[in-house]
Amino acid sequence: MNDDIAVSVSGLEKKFGSFTAVNKINFEVKRGEIFGFLGPNGAGKSTTIRMLCGIIEPTSGSGLVGGFDIIRQQHKIKENIGYMSQKFSLYNDLTVEENINFYSGIYRIPKAEKEARFKAVVETAGLEGMEKTLTSVLAGGWKQRLALGCALIHRPRIIFLDEPTSGVDPITRANFWGIIKELAAKGVTVFVTTHYMDEAENCNRMVLIYHGTIIASGTPQEMKTNGMKNDVYEISVSSAYQLLEGVAKVDGVKEAALFGSNIHAVITRQEAVPALKKFFTDSGAGEFSINKILPSLEDVFVSSIEDYDRTHKQ
Repeated sequence: MNDDIAVSVSGLEKKFGSFTAVNKINFEVKRGEIFGFLGPNGAGKSTTIRMLCGIIEPTSGSGLVGGFDIIRQQHKIKENIGYMSQKFSLYNDLTVEENINFYSGIYRIPKAEKEARFKAVVETAGLEGMEKTLTSVLAGGWKQRLALGCALIHRPRIIFLDEPTSGVDPITRANFWGIIKELAAKGVTVFVTTHYMDEAENCNRMVLIYHGTIIASGTPQEMKTNGMKNDVYEISVSSAYQLLEGVAKVDGVKEAALFGSNIHAVITRQEAVPALKKFFTDSGAGEFSINKILPSLEDVFVSSIEDYDRTHKQ
């Protein structure tokens, strides 16, 4: 395995009976980068991360995490990585201090280092002065930061974060990503799953998985410039939700989706623009604007999935 590669998988597959959750995927993660593993719920993200962490065995294929084989050396992987699941994994009936001490014992932190590691976790979580607080009374964002701190207590060089900001407010999400960037700056490899496209902008590279299959990959810029074969237009109009279905039916519009209070339309030919203007005029939509834009990751995300569905119709 190349010393610059932290994670490498080849033909990785996981089946549950006749259902294929992960369909023979291939990718590499470089050391010290933030690698995004993107996809909608049920796409195969959590199943993949559990195989890489040595929690479940693949049906076929191979993989290395930190140089250790995901099938034959699962115990070594668990000793050398950090893992934070999308569901809160600490003990609500223990205090902050007790949870940290519990994980310190799990990872067999040397006695001489326990105090320093304890302080590092509290600092990472921003919980100074709250060490005696029951974990159950912490707000969701604080719980997530405490869980991250505990996952880092043994100073792993690779950390897997499975939907780490699910269910927390935007400010907490931003703070959490600040911590992730600090880790990467220190050389820690961060493998993160998310379905928040704005968060994915923080990744160095990413792959998009759908129905267990990788359907796009690259840096955020590569995804936005190369991931779209057609132009994207942003439409600002009142009653966007009510007009969305009509926009999607305009000749030359490949697909349309709500983007905040506006509509993003992917068009296959320029004749669609005057056709859209006529549609809004005929609909009595009032004032509107139609402007060509650089696609967002969400545009790429939606378009890639739509393309996949069109080409894989049963």
